[in-house]
Amino acid sequence: MGIKSFLAPRRKQNQNSDDLPLKVSDYMTRKLITFKSDQQIENVIDALIKHRISGAPVVNEKNELIGIISEGDCIRQISESRYHNMPLDDNTVEKHMVKNVETIDGNMNIFDAAKKFLEAKRRRFPIVENGKLVGQISQKDILKAAMAFKGHTWR
Repeated sequence: MGIKSFLAPRRKQNQNSDDLPLKVSDYMTRKLITFKSDQQIENVIDALIKHRISGAPVVNEKNELIGIISEGDCIRQISESRYHNMPLDDNTVEKHMVKNVETIDGNMNIFDAAKKFLEAKRRRFPIVENGKLVGQISQKDILKAAMAFKGHTWR
């Protein structure tokens, strides 16, 4: 009596997995909404609502990343302004943005990026090359990459 294999025959792959776009730079958003540090929080809130985004990078005049401002930062400011009876117009992005921004390498593969999202508990990571902001990857972008990869390899 011979040994029987319970493994199904391998399907021939149409595309070599090395050819698949699996880098962060293949899925990152390049056309970004950005803010300047001297903009008013009210303008940021308007833009977040208008563009249906939850946050965005803050850049200087050289397009260098100097921070990130999010819905949470804006909500915190609204809450504090009510508590301290302070008007909204007196507050700029610089006063409320996160300045110590963790970035991600555009050459990182999406699986390592997914792990980084889980560990850091962030919704987005900016991508910087040669000191300049070149893009941003979000959790949704990672999901899109996974579904594209699924179409090539998961059966």
